[in-house]
Amino acid sequence: MNFMASRRPSTVNRMVPSPGHGARTRRPVTAARPGTAVPRFRPARTAMEVAAPGEPRSPREGDGEEDGGDEDEALRLAKRRKVLCSEFVAITGGDEAVASGFLEGSGWRLERALDAYFEAPLGEHTRGEPAGSGSCIDLTSDETASNTSSAGSMQQDDDSSFSLITWNIDGLDMGNLQERARGVCSYLALYSPDVVFLQEVIPPYLCILQRRAGGYTIIPGDVDGYFTAMLLKKPRVKVLKQEIIRFPTTSMMRNLLVVHVNISGNELCLMTSHLESTKDHSKERVKQLQIVLNKMQEESESTTVIFGGDTNLRDSEVAKLGGLPKNITDIWEFLGKPQHCRYTWDTSSNTNLRIESKCKLRFDRLYFRPAAEGGHIIPRNMDLIGLEKLDCGRFPSDHWGLLCHFDIIL
Repeated sequence: MNFMASRRPSTVNRMVPSPGHGARTRRPVTAARPGTAVPRFRPARTAMEVAAPGEPRSPREGDGEEDGGDEDEALRLAKRRKVLCSEFVAITGGDEAVASGFLEGSGWRLERALDAYFEAPLGEHTRGEPAGSGSCIDLTSDETASNTSSAGSMQQDDDSSFSLITWNIDGLDMGNLQERARGVCSYLALYSPDVVFLQEVIPPYLCILQRRAGGYTIIPGDVDGYFTAMLLKKPRVKVLKQEIIRFPTTSMMRNLLVVHVNISGNELCLMTSHLESTKDHSKERVKQLQIVLNKMQEESESTTVIFGGDTNLRDSEVAKLGGLPKNITDIWEFLGKPQHCRYTWDTSSNTNLRIESKCKLRFDRLYFRPAAEGGHIIPRNMDLIGLEKLDCGRFPSDHWGLLCHFDIIL
């Protein structure tokens, strides 16, 4: 059975991020209740404003009005593919090869993209206008990307701390993809994190980041299907080496992306992953967690190790392994289990999936193994991001993101 049919993403809580915590040069976040549209994010209107997966199909879908009911299915599919490809060309800045490769990659991916995209009638998909002059910094603006890079260069003098974001950006949801990507980029520009872990990245999304996040070194965990990616701020984060560790029994294309870096003279091993999804795949997920923990412990004692990502974990699954090893800490627990950032998948606050059941789960997690000697790095605080709806009426992702600040003891 195709796991996409029963995929349960992960999300988070309702609290507004605390913009004063540890940011070096950040603009304040407008306080708002989750689900409330606010004026700060004003990305371009997108061609891909469609009904969310799971909503009833448009009455016109399949009745032949938009593309000829007398045509056979192969021809209709070809027409739809052509229209969708043109939309991806627009999203990826004219890179037709990437768009075609994405659509041709695998059957379930194309099927899901077509299903999501054609929830709305064909005539309603039109190119959006250029981004307006909203008050939000937007990485999708060439001018802003340049300014952000300059700002990042000025910030590198502060060697006493660094920041990290981990976020499942739900690239598999085709609805409002471009506008939601702009929203994610806006948050990255706003907080200017030194390290970013992303999950559920797809090729068009990667193209947006590669074109607009010029101030970051971007390391993808794959280039096909959906995958993780790591963004590392230039020149503050120096990349030393990298590797991808495959999960041998995954049925969902999951792996572990490992990158060794140097920040302010401290060597860190950064890891991100998207562990197997859904309750039914608990056994595989626990096996993958064990691989992650083993890798964290194998690293040199002089290296600080940070793992983060969409783990899809339940506390009971961690308990099956006897809890975390003594030298590895769950950062949320280390910080005193702050309730405002406990839940990273919260369908009572995040309406992107439009599902009736209300679930609150701590799927997205950060693990920390301190260095035994040398530099000292200590987690300082944690907040949620992505809590505000965009102009399209949806959140950037069905997950909240986690923003964590670390102190460097010089």
